[in-house]
Amino acid sequence: MTVFAAPLPAQLAPNTSLAGGRGGFGMGPPTTPAIVDAAAAAETPVAPGPFQPTWESLKANYHMPEWLIDAKFGIFIHWGLYSIPAHHNEWYEKHMYGEDKAWHVEHYGPLDEFGYKDFIPLFTVPKFNADDWAHLFKQAGARIVLPTAEHHDWFSLWNSAANPWNAVRMGPKRDLIGELAVAVRKQGMKFGVTNHSIEHYTFINPPPEGTKTDLNDPAYADFYWVEHNDARLQKFFELWVIKNEELIDQYHPDMLWFDNGINPRAYDPIKLKVAAYYYNRARQWGKEVSIATKDSAYLAGSITDHERMMRAPTALQETPWQVHDTVGSTWGYTEGMRIGKPGGFIHTLIDVVSMNGCFLLNISPMGDGSIPDDQRQVLFAMGKWLRANGEAIYDTRAWAHSGEGRLQIPRGQEATGQDIRFTTKGDILYAIALGWPGEQAVITSLASGKVAGTVEKVELLGSPGSLAFRQDAEGLKVQLPTEKPNDYAYAFKITGLKL
Repeated sequence: MTVFAAPLPAQLAPNTSLAGGRGGFGMGPPTTPAIVDAAAAAETPVAPGPFQPTWESLKANYHMPEWLIDAKFGIFIHWGLYSIPAHHNEWYEKHMYGEDKAWHVEHYGPLDEFGYKDFIPLFTVPKFNADDWAHLFKQAGARIVLPTAEHHDWFSLWNSAANPWNAVRMGPKRDLIGELAVAVRKQGMKFGVTNHSIEHYTFINPPPEGTKTDLNDPAYADFYWVEHNDARLQKFFELWVIKNEELIDQYHPDMLWFDNGINPRAYDPIKLKVAAYYYNRARQWGKEVSIATKDSAYLAGSITDHERMMRAPTALQETPWQVHDTVGSTWGYTEGMRIGKPGGFIHTLIDVVSMNGCFLLNISPMGDGSIPDDQRQVLFAMGKWLRANGEAIYDTRAWAHSGEGRLQIPRGQEATGQDIRFTTKGDILYAIALGWPGEQAVITSLASGKVAGTVEKVELLGSPGSLAFRQDAEGLKVQLPTEKPNDYAYAFKITGLKL
């Protein structure tokens, strides 16, 4: 097992906050230490084991799973009630009572007659087939799948005893997370869940004064959570813990992913309680698992995740990391959303892996449970490329250099054959050109005297046989076949070096 345990950041005192805005609470609810401590002290199941709810214990006992370091590519999913209106974005509930009121009223009626809760009966997902989804993700080359168990809207897609607003009791009346867990694992992939729900307490934008809505109807108080007081907030935090423990116990997730709403240090007692429970339960199951969080939400016991490539590292990292970015212009499905091109996502995957990361591509199923064809075509293309070139991606480790040429391709510019990224597997070096080099590829990082060992063989993945080459003071010069093996990126397998 590889151990990656970063030291606790000295600049972060236990009571400081990482999030900006709203008194430092970002997307999470403002609170006090007394409220969070009381929530953490609430009686919930205890999992005995070496993990205690302290940063020191997590640092001493957590080891990043080897499968996670090896995985390199996975699928992230945004799917829920917001996929029914398919308007604006996955924050539909946040906006429908304010800036999107006119659109909502035009399409669904007055807010006091048709509120967000009224999308639940429409969310019947008649076209959802977990086996079809899992087969598609396997064909795409994914090694882990992470559906949204609950987004910011408090609607749980699993069989929750703590939250009656769930997909088993209403809407589809199916355990959507449970079905996916079985299907994904049947395909040999890892299965995790994402939980964004801590942001729900203050998620809905207050409607303009005098607007009639369903928000203050007592029947929906524990769905909308717009009534705020200390007792309610404590209950909210307690439920956050309980729902995480439900997900842990019911589905044994390989990864438990949290959005940046949990970043503030003020929430540490409940975050640590969940982490200790999760890791001790995993010890009982005999499996290696990991929490994933953004920024420094967890000071130990987590892989760091980044939202979108624009916020991800741009240079080689010593510690493995991950990034999630989306296939289209919105995270959740919206009508008319723009879908990216396969080549761009393949280049992103190569960039991320060369810098010691894992790339999670978000897809956006429709409200009926189908995955649109344009998104499927992206996944098919990625899978086809990975079937020919996957050995340069999966189970690899970063080299001393992530690449050569332009390490960041400016927006709007095409990659060239001089833009090369590196990965390794033992003493095998993979040099992946992001563009077709033409008749000859020149890898300057492998010039004579720059690396130990002697190049003995060069192959181009996806093409038969080995390639002619020579190594001189300018670099490793490789003669290429006349026919490109694919349209996206070109992986050279180089043996003989001492890496």
